[in-house]
Amino acid sequence: MKKGIFDLSGKVSLITGGNGGIGLGMAEGLAECGSNVAIWGRNKDKNEKSRELLANYDVKVLTYEVDVSNEKEVIDSVKIVLNDFGRIDSVFANAGMNVFGGSFEDMNTEAYRKVLSVNLDGVFFTLRETTRHMVERAKDGDVGGSVIGVASLAGIEGAAKTQPYSASKGGIISMMKGIAVEHARYGIRANTILPGWIATDMTEINQNNQKFTDKVISRVPMRRWGEPKDFSGIAAYLASLYINIAFLIIFLIWSWLFILIFVKINIIF
Repeated sequence: MKKGIFDLSGKVSLITGGNGGIGLGMAEGLAECGSNVAIWGRNKDKNEKSRELLANYDVKVLTYEVDVSNEKEVIDSVKIVLNDFGRIDSVFANAGMNVFGGSFEDMNTEAYRKVLSVNLDGVFFTLRETTRHMVERAKDGDVGGSVIGVASLAGIEGAAKTQPYSASKGGIISMMKGIAVEHARYGIRANTILPGWIATDMTEINQNNQKFTDKVISRVPMRRWGEPKDFSGIAAYLASLYINIAFLIIFLIWSWLFILIFVKINIIF
């Protein structure tokens, strides 16, 4: 097991939609660094396959059948995870979906509601319940925690025929900013990941479209589709305490630059 500076031994990470794609890539990175892992997914077979894969790491791994769009299921499932693991240190609200409903003017309301119920409501329910646990821990002297919302570049850039998806991901970005402001006092870090074009089940249609690949992926700086394993290191970093050190270094650099610029301006005037 490779841990290095990102040693997550004894920590517990919850990943929604962790039984495949980006979520499973993150789960592998977390397990590799020693974190115990709880996976939420709606597909029982995929849950079992992900558990078998993560069994290669010497950590505790449990999977749960959870529909994040169902508020009661989320509330009950958080309690079950806490009972099974004793705590939750990091949460990756990753579960998501998309509905390709043709042009915007022809989209039906049902498809719109369905996408937002999973992509936005699900993140809200999941992070509300898990941050409650982290705040309670902090008030008892156990400060800290990390919550991550998986959004998308579609949340900040225009994407034709996927307006519900883009709206849901833009909502996650704003939600995470609000969580960060409110919960920093408890040592809880809140961050957002904005994936681009990643080779997952959700993008399978586009992956098989050579015209799309030629026009879109050719403009990606690395000239390739992103892969779930690309998120392993990202997850380990965001779950670790070293992110605090990184932010401290950046803060100190900017502070010194501000002082130097301020002093220079005073000297000039």
